Amino acid sequence: MQAPVPRAGAAVAAALLAALVLYASLYPFDDWRWPPGRTLAELLVLPWPRYQSPFDVWSNFLGYVPLGLLLALTARRPGGWNGWLLAVGAGAMLSCGAEVAQQFLPSRHPSLLDLALNSGGTLLGATLAPLLLRLGWPQRSARWLARWFDAGSAGAVLLLLLWPLALLFPAPVALGLGQIGPRLLPLAAELLEGVPWASDWHAALLAEGLPAAPLGVPAEALITALGLLAPCLVAFAVVPPGWRRMGLALGAAGLTAAVLTLSTALNFGPDHALTWLAPSTLPALVAGTAAALLLAWVPRRVAVGLGLVVVTALVMGVAQAPADPYFALSLQRWEQGRFIRFHGLAQWIGWLWPYGAGLWLLGRLGAPPTIQR
Repeated sequence: MQAPVPRAGAAVAAALLAALVLYASLYPFDDWRWPPGRTLAELLVLPWPRYQSPFDVWSNFLGYVPLGLLLALTARRPGGWNGWLLAVGAGAMLSCGAEVAQQFLPSRHPSLLDLALNSGGTLLGATLAPLLLRLGWPQRSARWLARWFDAGSAGAVLLLLLWPLALLFPAPVALGLGQIGPRLLPLAAELLEGVPWASDWHAALLAEGLPAAPLGVPAEALITALGLLAPCLVAFAVVPPGWRRMGLALGAAGLTAAVLTLSTALNFGPDHALTWLAPSTLPALVAGTAAALLLAWVPRRVAVGLGLVVVTALVMGVAQAPADPYFALSLQRWEQGRFIRFHGLAQWIGWLWPYGAGLWLLGRLGAPPTIQR
């Protein structure tokens, strides 16, 4: 007899995904205002759009499929349809609330079609849930995770799942995540402007905010290699030494190429999908993959220590990278194009991922040994 699938994990995942959906639906969260000439009753009547791109259609539909699946797994009831109805209703209500709230944001364009597509995606996901349960897919997934990862590895798995999303946001150097300093320095300088006792600090922040010198090819290659090695070492901290680690390292290299190609194609068109292959990028990816394969046999605690060193070096290296014209153009396209709904989420993940990985590795280094399967 198959063990029941715990609802707690599905509930937490559903709550996180719902929060991400709301974030993407309401970004950039500024310039809130009451729509001129609209009553409260009129706000509840969503308009039908005159035009909808295929990208918007599929993203609105597919984005709610996993949410419907997780909601149905959370609300399932033995021998009844109550859980299915609750999941479909919850997804539709979430979408309706987001569409109504978008009317208070001038940069967003709510529509009845979006609500229908979101509800349809929720319906499909909720319908797939009993089928997957009957096939034993959740139990098989749990057993697969138990074979590959140690107990207490949820933090590492979350970091590994977020890493490809972080790569979607354009970086000044390939895999150069964590460059949040140039965004924080102007804010700090603005806060200290005019403060008598902080004049020296204000001048220092302004000096730090000056454009940095371009990085050389060796420095860019090192940052890219470290950017690939960092998630591998996070995985090595919770995966037994051996062939599993080697498979994860090769998978990380392949996933890197795929995500960078996708990001470049979305920003500059399919004809320029491979322009991310700068002279230093491919050799750096090969070097990072080779280093990960060589480290696939080190003990877990050694992997944790090396991971801290690599993440620290990555952050220090990226802090020296300037925002070159390619990077600035990428940001402009993200902010003005159809990817604005994903811009803020991917941006923050890209900025904070190395710091989250460093904190998790630091906690892993000081924690007692976990149960290893």
